[in-house]
Amino acid sequence: MANGRIGRLLANRAWRVGLSTLTGCVVGVCVYGISRTGGTLLFAVTGGLAGVLVTVGLDAFRRSARLAEVKVTVPQLSELTFVVNNDARQVAWQLFVESVTRVSVQRLDDDEGLLREAMSSLYGLFVTTRETLKVARPSTHVRAGMTVECLAVNFLNAELRPFLSKWHPRLRTFEAAWPDRSESEWPQAAECRSELRQLQAHARQYVLAFARLAGVRDAQEMLEPSTAAAMNAG
Repeated sequence: MANGRIGRLLANRAWRVGLSTLTGCVVGVCVYGISRTGGTLLFAVTGGLAGVLVTVGLDAFRRSARLAEVKVTVPQLSELTFVVNNDARQVAWQLFVESVTRVSVQRLDDDEGLLREAMSSLYGLFVTTRETLKVARPSTHVRAGMTVECLAVNFLNAELRPFLSKWHPRLRTFEAAWPDRSESEWPQAAECRSELRQLQAHARQYVLAFARLAGVRDAQEMLEPSTAAAMNAG
């Protein structure tokens, strides 16, 4: 099977090389002929070639900005179908990068990390996500259905905002009342960590959704490299 695949690849490559060579010869002959032509015919031929180039360029642009239908699954919204173009992919990529590089989406066990650090990271993620949406162009290519912006806004309003509104003031009150005490002495620390783990699990699903909309490969490995490595080893 491998030998057959290699043979097909070589055959396709040889065919492309041959076609490219023939095309180059034809173009060379045309250029030579045009260089020996004068008057109205020269302008007509030049204009025709310019029109062909413009048409080819526009066709390439349409292909690069092509619409694609992508299905993703996120908490509270189940499976959704998105229609994305290059602009939407770029926004999704920015949201993915902002999310995957933060502490806030990594698992935090009871004996690991600090709630304050996770809380600050979540707040930073909220701000950068909102700023990304503010400078992005709206998805005018979608007449109905979900867009990348809708998914990001839902992430902010249904996930990040409720958690931060509840726990950020409580942690700040504890820190102000007992500045010398350890965070582990906070009576509500265990409850906060429990809800944080749930939020992080949901956040990872949104991050993977952004990755899928952006066309990112191996997003799971970027998000949780140790888990992905263990799965591959198994």
